[in-house]
Amino acid sequence: MTFKAFALAATMLLPMAAVALDAPAPLVLAKKQLETADYRMIGHLVRVDENGTRTSYGINIKAHWFAGMLRVLFEVASPPDARVHLLLEMRPGGESTIQIAHPGNARVAVLPFEKWNEGPLGAGFSYEDFLEAPYFWSSQVSQGRTKFGARICDVILSKPGEADRTHYEEVKSWLDADSGFPVHVEKTVKGTGIVKEFTYFGLRQRQGTWYADQVEVKIRGHSGSTLLVIDRGSPKAHLDVKDFSSTQLTHF
Repeated sequence: MTFKAFALAATMLLPMAAVALDAPAPLVLAKKQLETADYRMIGHLVRVDENGTRTSYGINIKAHWFAGMLRVLFEVASPPDARVHLLLEMRPGGESTIQIAHPGNARVAVLPFEKWNEGPLGAGFSYEDFLEAPYFWSSQVSQGRTKFGARICDVILSKPGEADRTHYEEVKSWLDADSGFPVHVEKTVKGTGIVKEFTYFGLRQRQGTWYADQVEVKIRGHSGSTLLVIDRGSPKAHLDVKDFSSTQLTHF
């Protein structure tokens, strides 16, 4: 979400829109990373509750940018009772879809929009977070340059248009000034004011692609967190349309 770890250069999240020719270079770079996505990764999601108890799910993610569309196949591989496959298709302009299949299903089903804000381990990493849509929303405003941790970042505020299906009212991104890769992202949930804070760790470049080893999500004001940890993968996986077919979605 996509994938925030290798999709944002090999795991997840990125932007662009009402910032035409004067768009900050990092925003252009961030969007380009999505539009050249072709990665496969293996890792795990870990939820750490307020008492420090950890729940871990093994995951597989592969993503590829096709003409005008990002496809992400997200698989929960373990434990056995949690297995599920999802195909996420993000089309700039608001026509995104999510399909889902469980073991034993002969056909895929469309995941209702009302469930896009859910996730295999709760609301930390929701299914919508893997769509990587905010940087294609109609409103993109540069809020200047600042430092986040050790990195100089360009801050971009993204807001959806009427056609954009999302549970977020705005997304604020701190993009590394050199690579355009997200360092920190804050997403405000519609109607509640809840803020989800995504922080990226271990930023590096491999085969011309930027990625993060780990992404942590915290809900502001609440204890606990959810981690997306990348164990291994390929930023140049040479995927094609058959890798995202309904057959792949229903094959467990």
